[in-house]
Amino acid sequence: MDNDEHTAETAREMDASDPLSDLRERFYIPEDCLYMDGNSLGLFSKDAEAALEHVVEEWREHAILGWTDADPDWHTYGERLGERLASLVGAAPEEVVVANSTTVNIHTLVGTFYDPDRGEKIVVDDLDFPTDHYAIRAQLRQRGRDPDEALRVVESRDGRTIETEDVLAAIDDDVGMVFLPSVLYRSGQLFDIEAITEAAHDADALAGFDLAHSIGTVPHDLSEVGVDFAVWCHYKYLNAGPGAIAGLYVNERHFGVTPALAGWWGNAKETQFDMSLTYDPAHSAAAFQTGTIPILSTAPLDGALDIVEDAGGVAALREKSLALTDFLIELVDERLPECEVGTPRDPASRGGHVAVEHPEAYRISLALKERGVVVDFRQPNVVRIAPIPSYVGFEDVFRTVEHLREVLDAEEYESFERKRGGVT
Repeated sequence: MDNDEHTAETAREMDASDPLSDLRERFYIPEDCLYMDGNSLGLFSKDAEAALEHVVEEWREHAILGWTDADPDWHTYGERLGERLASLVGAAPEEVVVANSTTVNIHTLVGTFYDPDRGEKIVVDDLDFPTDHYAIRAQLRQRGRDPDEALRVVESRDGRTIETEDVLAAIDDDVGMVFLPSVLYRSGQLFDIEAITEAAHDADALAGFDLAHSIGTVPHDLSEVGVDFAVWCHYKYLNAGPGAIAGLYVNERHFGVTPALAGWWGNAKETQFDMSLTYDPAHSAAAFQTGTIPILSTAPLDGALDIVEDAGGVAALREKSLALTDFLIELVDERLPECEVGTPRDPASRGGHVAVEHPEAYRISLALKERGVVVDFRQPNVVRIAPIPSYVGFEDVFRTVEHLREVLDAEEYESFERKRGGVT
């Protein structure tokens, strides 16, 4: 697109020709707000609301009989939603289940599959979201390993991204597991999952991934690629609500193992109510469920997935997401010369958000929120802007950049205090 085409009118024309534009009507958009923070918490949809109201009514009507008499029954709710999610990650239905939280799932999967006899080292990177490291280090301590010795940390060359060749170089015969994000939470870099998995398997190591910043906006082929396990949340691009239940994938070749965090909800359904004190794990990813599924924080996902399916699947959402982030990057280049784009420009290396860098990013983010433009800040200098394809349009992106231009021109950020430590 030529620079002279970057106008509000052109953005409106792009929205008019967008086949997914009608999805916006199914969401509750806060009034007088440009919501660009859906990679932290997605918006509430009428579909999610209806699904939640449905199970509330079933609770009112059936009480405990909802576990068997609800439609669908609550007893197999996690497995059924796993089947619906399988196409989003390229897996067989039985390889996916909703369960626990993302951090708990990291604990149980790393704890289950880490085997020092396979290789003492676990490959991670120094730009990971902190919870991944917290959980992995805790699991290493449980095995009597010093995390500082057992973790092999791939360092960033530029503070933004991780080079694939550096990851591959870190994988050798001492490595038993690779655990990396699919998309870096700060810069939005998308990793080459296939190349990393192949390298891990060539070294007889396992490959696991945290898909929190790609599920619902980037298609995956986990089974075909041979990924061993993965975890993710549903409250970002899938709009399932704050603290929504998480999800996980386990390749079928690992079915039958006893999870490190065994719990009764992961017991085979056929024998669950035998109340045997000997654990009988489900022969599927469902074995990695722990406690009873929290129906009220799971139901909104059921409705939210209707929107994904009606959009034509994650591939259609990805196409629009890339168009939105392309447009955003072009506008930043054209209108915001004081800012840098910290996100890879190659679509094959980019997730669903754009990192706009400026030395005053923290105070700029506050000034934008004062104007009703909801973004977020990440240390040290990043304003993250996430145009979620199911409810954000091209005119929204244009207006966001216009607001940012005005904030910079008027130095509106000067009225806010500088940040003092910590990560927002």
